[in-house]
Amino acid sequence: MKRFAEPAARRTLLGSAARRRAAVVKAAAVPAAAALAAAVAWTAGGPPSAADEPQPDSPVAAADWPQWRGPSRDGQAPLEPAWGAKIDAETLVEVWRKPLGPSYSGPIVAGNRVFATETRDQKSEVVTAFDRETGESLWHAEWEGALQVPFFAASNGSWIRATPACDGERLYVAGIRDVLACLDARDGRELWRIDFAEKYATPPPAFGFVSSPLVDGDFVYVQAAESFVKLDKRTGEVAWRTAVDAGESMNSAFSSPIKGLLGGRELLIVQTRESLKGVAIDSGAELWSQNIQAFRGMNILTPTLYGGALFTSAHSGRTQLWNLSPDGASLAEAWSQPAQAYMGSPVVIGDYAYLHLRNQRFCCIDLRTGEEAWRTKPFGKYWSLVAQGDRLLALDETGDLRLIEANPAEFRLLDARHVADSSTWAHLAVSGDHVFVRALDSLIAYRWAR
Repeated sequence: MKRFAEPAARRTLLGSAARRRAAVVKAAAVPAAAALAAAVAWTAGGPPSAADEPQPDSPVAAADWPQWRGPSRDGQAPLEPAWGAKIDAETLVEVWRKPLGPSYSGPIVAGNRVFATETRDQKSEVVTAFDRETGESLWHAEWEGALQVPFFAASNGSWIRATPACDGERLYVAGIRDVLACLDARDGRELWRIDFAEKYATPPPAFGFVSSPLVDGDFVYVQAAESFVKLDKRTGEVAWRTAVDAGESMNSAFSSPIKGLLGGRELLIVQTRESLKGVAIDSGAELWSQNIQAFRGMNILTPTLYGGALFTSAHSGRTQLWNLSPDGASLAEAWSQPAQAYMGSPVVIGDYAYLHLRNQRFCCIDLRTGEEAWRTKPFGKYWSLVAQGDRLLALDETGDLRLIEANPAEFRLLDARHVADSSTWAHLAVSGDHVFVRALDSLIAYRWAR
C-alpha cells in the first residue's frame, strides 16, 4: 500500500409537531400563470381541485440530480457535459449565492429548479425552490418541526438532515421529527403528509430523520418509525411496513436505502443501525439480514453495489465485501480488512472503491481483493464525493473542494479551492454544467466555464 501526502495546490478564498398542518406556501415568482393561481388559491385556504393535482410524472432528465447522491444514488454524474480541468475561479465560476438557515440536507435539482431545506429559529422547517439559472426564489413552504439531538451530538446541530427526492412532479421532504411531506414541485402546495411517530406510536428519532427518501416507480421508500416503509407516492398510503425493530436498529437510521440487482433479482437494500438487509420490492418480505459491526450503531454509509456483491465499511468496524449465498437467503463475506469509514459514502470506478475514512485519510481499495492501493495523509473529517469518469469532486466539511484523478496507481490531486467559510456537511449536487454547494449558511451555485 502506498501513502501519499496532499500536493500543494492553488486555493482561492471566495469569502466568507403538528398534526397534518398545511404548509405555509409563499409563491415568490412561479413562472407559469396556472401554477401561480393554484398557489394563491391554496394559501388563501382553498384545497386544490383535481385539475390542480400534478399530472402524470414528468420524466426526470438524465442531467438532473433529483435525490440523495444523484440519479442512481451512487455519486455518479453523467459523462456530459465534461468537467473542467481545474476548479479555480475562472474555470468553475460562482453564479449566485443565497443565504439560508442551517441544514445538512443536500440540494437536489429537477429541471430548472433547485430545492433546498433549512431550519428556522429552531422551530420550523422550510423548503425553497430556486431558479437554477438566477437563484431567484420561486416558492417556499414552511411547517413546525424541531428536535434537540442528544447532548453528545449537539455539536452536529439540531436541524433538518435528510436530502429530499423529486420525481419530476412531486417533492418528498423528510422532516427531522419523522415526518414525510409530499409537495407539488411547481408551487410548493402540500399534497399529503405522514407523521410516522404519531401513526405508529414510535418515539421521534433521537438524531432526527436522517435517512433520505428513495422514489422508484409509483412508490416512495423511507427508513422511519423504527422500520422500513413503502408508500404510494401520490397518496401517502402505506403499502407495507417491514423490518420493524423497536430499538436502536432502526430508530435514527443513518444510512439511506437503494434499489439494486443482486443474485439476478431486483430488490431493496437497507442499512440499519446494526444490520444490512435485503427486502422484496412487492411484498416487503425480508430476504436476508447480515449484522454489521459498528460503534454505537454508526452504520452510516449508503449500501454500495459492486457487480453482484455489496461493499460496506463502518465506524469502529471493518471494511467488507459481501456475496449473496447460492440460495439467496444470506450473505457470505468475500473479504474483510481493517479500514473504517465514517460518514462519507464511497464511489466505485471500475474495480476500485474510493473512500474517505474515519481517520480522515482518503484511500483506494481494490474491490477484487480488499487490498488498499494507496492511502493519503489526513485531511477533512467528512467528504461528499461525486465521480465523472475518472474524475472526482470531493467536498470536505471545512468548505474545501478538491478535483482528483481516480487513479489506482497513485493519489493525484489536480486542483483545490476553498468555496465556503461556513461548514459544508451537506452532499454536493452536480447537474449539467452546474455544481451546487450547500454551506451551513447558504446555497451556492457554480458553473463550468465554456
